[in-house]
Amino acid sequence: MSTHTSLVRAVPLQVVKELLVRDDAGRPAVPLTDGEGGSPLRCCLRRSRPGERIALVSYAPLRRWASETGVDPGAYDEQGPVFVHADGCAGPEDEGLPFTSAHRVLRRYSTDGRILGGRLVQAPEDFVPALREAFADPAVALVHVRAVEYGCFLYEVRRG
Repeated sequence: MSTHTSLVRAVPLQVVKELLVRDDAGRPAVPLTDGEGGSPLRCCLRRSRPGERIALVSYAPLRRWASETGVDPGAYDEQGPVFVHADGCAGPEDEGLPFTSAHRVLRRYSTDGRILGGRLVQAPEDFVPALREAFADPAVALVHVRAVEYGCFLYEVRRG
């Protein structure tokens, strides 16, 4: 999935498999059946459907990016809860930008894993311009999209 200068990344499926065994906080996943649906799945970037088996696991997105790139995220290393499919996932189904309908924070990171700033996006029509603005700064390597209500990590956008 891409925009003009970026690549949207869900939690990679291999990482989901690891998180289901032991998450980034060191705990095993506890799968459950989502009776109502609507949970934001970070493996396929869509909301869960009623009856799907999901798990809430702890995920450290900057730590995992830093380990790929050989960077030390220092104090910016954090982990938080994310929903993933518990019984396998085919990955993202759509080529668009997911989860843009509510308040979001776009948190910018440099190539050395430091926060360069963030931006609150309150209206869906402001999301793409805010993302373009983030990547207009050549120091920005990636952007984390987060929900305002809970501060949860939704997905990562990397410079493409």
